[in-house]
Formats: sequence, structure tokens, C-alpha cells
Amino acid sequence: MVPFILTPQQDTLLVEERRCLNELQIVLARFDATRDDQATLERSVRQLDELFLLVVVGEFNAGKSALINALLGQPLLKEGVTPTTTRIHLVKYGVSSEHSRLDAVTEITTAPLDILREINIVDTPGTNAIRREHEAITQEFVPRSDMVLFVTSADRPFTESERAFLQRIREWGKKVVLVVNKIDILEHPEDIGKIVSFIAENARAMLGFTPEIFPISARLAQQAKRNGDSALIEASGFALLERYIVDTLDEKGRIQLKLLSPLGVARHIANKYLGIVQQRMDLLRDDLTTIQDIEAQLSIYEQDMRRDFRFRLTDVENVLHGLESRGIEFFEETVRLARVFDLLNKEKIKRDFARVVIADVPQRIEQRVNQVIDWLVASELRQWQAVMERIGRRQSEHAERIVGQVGGTFDYDRARLLDGVGRAAQSAVEQYDHEREAHRLAESVQMAVAGTALIEVSALGLGTLVMLLATTTLADVTGLLTAGLVATLGFFVIPARRREAKAELRRKIGEVRRELMSALTRQFDLELERSVRKIQESIAPYTRFIRAEQDRLNDTHTRLSSIVQDMERLQALIEAL
Repeated sequence: MVPFILTPQQDTLLVEERRCLNELQIVLARFDATRDDQATLERSVRQLDELFLLVVVGEFNAGKSALINALLGQPLLKEGVTPTTTRIHLVKYGVSSEHSRLDAVTEITTAPLDILREINIVDTPGTNAIRREHEAITQEFVPRSDMVLFVTSADRPFTESERAFLQRIREWGKKVVLVVNKIDILEHPEDIGKIVSFIAENARAMLGFTPEIFPISARLAQQAKRNGDSALIEASGFALLERYIVDTLDEKGRIQLKLLSPLGVARHIANKYLGIVQQRMDLLRDDLTTIQDIEAQLSIYEQDMRRDFRFRLTDVENVLHGLESRGIEFFEETVRLARVFDLLNKEKIKRDFARVVIADVPQRIEQRVNQVIDWLVASELRQWQAVMERIGRRQSEHAERIVGQVGGTFDYDRARLLDGVGRAAQSAVEQYDHEREAHRLAESVQMAVAGTALIEVSALGLGTLVMLLATTTLADVTGLLTAGLVATLGFFVIPARRREAKAELRRKIGEVRRELMSALTRQFDLELERSVRKIQESIAPYTRFIRAEQDRLNDTHTRLSSIVQDMERLQALIEAL
């Protein structure tokens, strides 16, 4: 802050303010704030090294240029009833009176006046100018100001456009002084009080406080200064305004406003982005709920599938239990002394065993396993449909809920990923071939069973494989009674061989049952994991984005909140200077 000599306390506050503003710049850059907002903040930081900036705003023909000329005591700026100020007009100190153009929107006038050694004054295009870009220029320039003189005309005080513009100025946290110009056109002196009261009431309702209001006649003030007429200067009301400006803008006042002005801009921008961050956090909170709902669905899906699978395996086991029961009964009926001659007919025993014991077991096993497979395939399809419905509902709920359009690609990335997840689920459902999936799963179960028994799959069905596994491990029933056994038959031999046959049958059927159940369970677990993993992988990009954004937003919100608190603390310290 070159123009001022600071006390140690002021210097400490300046250092702290620079640190705070620099930290805000870093946070906004990482958050992809708009270039305009970042540029506005950058200009505010640079303000700390510039002269005090007094900006005059208001509608055209309110007398802004006339007021500045009266304040300077010289007609440096053009005046007229049409919009004479079409650019930002900067008035600053110079060794001679000169006019030049700084850029396409800014003109500079210099003059060797003492007041300009301490402050720069800016005249702006009218807020209601015909060319709307003039108003945009003014809105971009106002954040750079340290104090704003808001000029309204006594013949049209506090118009709607002035109210809207004043509200925007106030959002930047600027020091605002209201000036009612052209009081000399009023016929009755009491009208001045009425106008001031009207403006004060509206300003208080809009701003929450009543700003300083000065009724003046810039035309009479210029005339009084040219003629050295002290009575006329008092009658113009300009003396009170001038005295206020001089008192307010003494070195202490200028330092205070100079320190406060960037904080007002920074707080406005920080609060704006706090609001945007909160909007995004609210939106992502719903996204996280969607993700958590899907994950909860998948968890319940797994639990339900595992529980139901155990019940469905019971149907398969019951077929083998029936096989075992019929086998035990077959041995009870067949391996008896009374049927010793039947036992010698090996082919007949085999046929009876196949007819009575095995019966339709292969077909029933295949049927039961196919039912399990159909159930698994249908359940997987229903789960994809549930995910598609949840994502689709999320898309429709927020199809028009666009937030954070302030730079960056947040909304685009989020919408793209949400759409991608929805399309993946839709595609999975539309392309789901129940028959193909069932066939693939049946083949995988066959391979698992065949691998357990070391049997060549070939064209055998699952039930046939199971029975082949069973009959190759079962004792040969015809071998229970050999030719030598007939010669040595006794009262105890047949019952003993029958017990052995039943025990062997139970053991072998138990082995087959365990191997089949193990193969089915193992394959079911693989398929269930595969199904859940496919769904998880389909939503993974969306999930990662949402959780990463949530972490980033939480961090940004924390840092912005901390910065705002620091700025509020600094503002209180500066105001107490």
C-alpha cells in the first residue's frame, strides 16, 4: 500500500488480509471458479497497492459528471442531457491537464489538483444507458472501488433500475453514499425533506440500514465555486457533502476503507462459492444415497440368494436321499436267503437295481438343477432391472437440476457418468439372454461335476453324469454274492453281507451327495460373485466420481468457511481502527 504510511497495527492487518485473499485465490483456482470472478478478486488484491478509488455511479442525466466537476472545482468532464459518458472515465493527478485513452473502455483525465494526490475518481456510464454494455462496464468496475457515490436525480429519485443497481453494489460490501442531485429544480423547500425521507425508507428496506444521504445541486455548486459565492455553496448543499468526503477520506479513513474494500469483494465471492459448494454437496448427497441404496440392494440380494439357494439345494438332495432309501430297501428285499437263486442272476439284479433304485433319478436331478439355474438367472436379471430403475429414477428426478455452472466440468461429468451407468444397466437388461445364460451356467456345473469325478463330459447330461459318478463308486450289487458264497451260505452270512451293502451304499451316496452339493455351491458362489461384480463395475466410475467430489467439496467448504471467518474477524479489527 504505497500511498500510505502504516502503523504497525495497520501493517499487521494488511499482511493478514493479503494472506487471507491469496488463500481464497488458491481455493477458487482449484475449484475452477469462473475467470471473471478470479479476475475480480485479483483486481481487488491489487487495489491494496493503489490510490483510494472513489467511483461515481447512477443513471445518465443524474448529474454524475457535474458532481465530479463541482468536487474538483473545474469543468474537466463533459456534461449534457444525453449519455455523454460512454466509457469508464478515470480522473487522476498529473502535472498538466490532459485527456488520453487507456483501452477500449477506459479514458484518463489528469489534472494538477491537490485532491487527486490522495484519491482517484471514476465517472461511469449511466446504469440506464441505451447501450447495455455500458452498464456491464460499470458493474465490472464497481468492485474495484473503495467508496461509491450513488447519484440520483431529484426529479426521478430512486428509480427501479437504481434500486437494482444499488443492491448489486451492496453485495460487494462497498461503502455507499447516496447523493440526491438537482434539488434546485424543486419548487418547494419541503420537497427536499420528502425526497430524502422516501430514499431513506427504501434504502433501509433494501440494505438493512440507512446510508448517508446528501441533497445537493451540482450546478449551483459549480457556479458558487466559479464566483467564490460562499452563500450559494451553502444553498447548494454541496458544502456538507464535500466536508463529509474530506472528513471520511482523511488518511485514517482512507486506510480503513482501502482495507475493507477488498474484503467486501472477497466475502461476496467466497459466499457465492460457498453457496455453490453447498448446492453441489446437497446434490451429491442424493447421489450417495442412490449408490448406498444400490449397494444395500446388492448386499440384501446376496444374502437372500444364499439363503434361498440352501433351500433349493434341498430339492436336489432329496432326490439323492430317495435314491439312498430305495437302495436300502432294495438290499433288504433282495439280499435274503429266500432269494438266493435270484442273487445268482447277475443281469436280473442289475436290471432290477436300475429299475427300482435308479429309476428316473438322472432326469429328476437334471430337472432340479435346471430349476436352480433358472432361478439364479432370473434373479440376476431382476437385480439388473432394480439397478436400472434406481438409476433411471435418479436421472428423471434431476434431469433439470443443473448446479455449479461456474466453470469446470462438474455437472457435465456427473451427468455423463450417471447416464453411462443408466445405459449400462439398460443394455444389460435388454441384451440379457435367459436361455444362453442358463445354458452357460448348466455347462459350468457339468464341468464342475465332471471334474470332481474325473469323467469326460462329452454329450452327457448333468443327471447322467451324477449317476455315472454314483454307479462307478457304488459297490457292484451283483458282486455281493459270488459263486463261492452260494456254497458257503449260512444263517449269519447273508445278513452280514446285507449290512455291508447298505453301509457301502450310504457311504457312496453320501460321497456323491457331498460332491454334487459342493460343486453346485462352488459354482453358485462364483456366479453370484460374478453377477454382483458386474453390477459394481458398471457403477464404479460414477461411484468413484461422486465420492471423490464429495471429499473435494467437503475440503473446499471447510476452507472457504474458514476463510470467511478470518475475513469477518479482519473486518471487525479494521472497523475498530
